[in-house]
Parts: sequence; C-alpha cells; structure tokens
Amino acid sequence: MIFFEPFQLPFMARALAELVVLGALAGTVGVLVLLRRLAFVSDTLTHTVFPGVVIGHIMAGDGGVFWGALAAGVVTAVLLTLLTARRRVSEDAALAVLLTTLFAVGVVLVSRQTGFTSDLTAFLFGRVLTVTEEQLVQTAVVTALVVALLAVLRRPLLLRAFDPVGARAAGIRVGLLDLVVNVAVALVVVAAVKAVGTILVIALLVVPAATARALSDRLVIIVPLAALLGAAAGWLGLVASYEASIGYGLRLASGATVVLVLVGLYGLAHAAAFARRRAKLGQAARRTASEDLDVLEAA
Repeated sequence: MIFFEPFQLPFMARALAELVVLGALAGTVGVLVLLRRLAFVSDTLTHTVFPGVVIGHIMAGDGGVFWGALAAGVVTAVLLTLLTARRRVSEDAALAVLLTTLFAVGVVLVSRQTGFTSDLTAFLFGRVLTVTEEQLVQTAVVTALVVALLAVLRRPLLLRAFDPVGARAAGIRVGLLDLVVNVAVALVVVAAVKAVGTILVIALLVVPAATARALSDRLVIIVPLAALLGAAAGWLGLVASYEASIGYGLRLASGATVVLVLVGLYGLAHAAAFARRRAKLGQAARRTASEDLDVLEAA
C-alpha cells in the first residue's frame, strides 16, 4: 500500500521514526504553549537556537549541531525567562531584541563559511531524509526527558497556566516554572533542528495543539490528540512527498510537506467544528420550535 511501501527503504524508515516521535513530542509541549499563549516565545526560541546550530557545525561538523543547538537553547531559555520577568521592558520588546540579535549572529557566522547558501537552507528548513540512527537516539532521549519533566510538574504548570495569581499565592515559584516551560520548548527545537530546521519547528509546536483544541474542550483529550495529530502529519507528509517525487516527478521538500499536511488537518478540524456547531444550533432551533408548537396546541 502507498501508506507503507515507502518505509521499506531504510532512510525513509528513519525519517518516519524521527517525525513520529517529534510530532508527538511537539504536539504535547504545544498544548502548554497554547494554554500559556507562548507562540511568540516559541518563535523566538526557534530563531535564537540558530547561532548555536551554526557554531556547532563550524566546530564539529554535523555531529556538533545537536550540542551547539542544546547549549544555545538552554542559554536562550534562561535569557528569555530573565528578560520577560523585567517590568521596565515589555515582553514583546525583550523577545524581539533577543530574536533579532541572536538570529543575526547566526546569519553572519554562516555567511563567513564557504557555500553558506546551501548550509543556511539546511539549517533553516532541515533535511529529514538524512536522519541518522544517532540522531534518532538523541531525539528519543530528549523526548523522554521532556515528557518526564512535564508529567512531574503537570499540576503546578496547569495552575500557572490558568491562574498565575493563585499559583503565586500557593507558594509556587512561577519564575522557575516559566524557565521549565522555556527549556522544554528549547529542547523540542533542539530535537527537531536537523530534521525540519529552525523555521518549520514552530508549526510542529503550534498547529497540532491548535487543531486538537478546535476538536475538543477537554484537556484530557487535547493532549493525546495533539500528539497523535503531530505524529500522523509526519507520516502523511512523508508519504505525500515520496509519492509526488517518485510517482509524478514533482520534488517536494519533506519537512515543508509535513507542515502543509498539518495546516490541512487544522482546516479540516475547524470545518468539522463549524459543522458540529451548526448542527447543534439547528437541533436547538427545532427543539424550540417544537416546544412553541406544543404550547400553541395546548392553548
């Protein structure tokens, strides 16, 4: 079948494993991003990790990308937490300064290297079809760490998301929780940087959670549904790009195709939610009309 045939190839199987794990991880963390309205913070993190990616590549080649991104991600998470805690500078201004400064540093570093244009494209948009077994292990370790962290701190994280004043009154260290969230987002970016790049990872963080939110109001459903949607989009995106390339001679970037599948699922979810709301309104209108008719007949 078309949905399984491509993954008989080893490089496609590795790409599938990477995207399924990344999709599930980003979907889970993305729910927290959605609840806290941290989309701009996540976008900032995806850009500020870029200079670490470049420095790691310059110092140790492809093997240094993960560690450079990890160092940059942790530093960025700490800086974001400190800057956004300040009251003299608005959060948007602090994020914009950090984003533009560090991303510009990354571009300058890349421009100093031979063939920087192709390198820049790879860093920004990823190369999921070149995923190695070592990278799969790194992604699995990051996923285990992030999921364990969120599981242990789920109650204070949810209280911080829904009632920050109450969280402070309860003695919860809100600043430390904000750092945890920023580090979790940074780790997702680090895990995804070679597969989908620093740009497309924002879609993995935001779109699955937003899609799940359109389908349900219950958090117990939204979290696993977001993880499932992220993983499914990775699978369907790879199938679509493979079939377009092999069957029709139309080259499609795998990472970008995954994002387009995510956006398509998002549109379908909103269409389904709209249809459900209309059906409920129609039922309510018919019920009201029936009750009015009963009243008239009784009179």
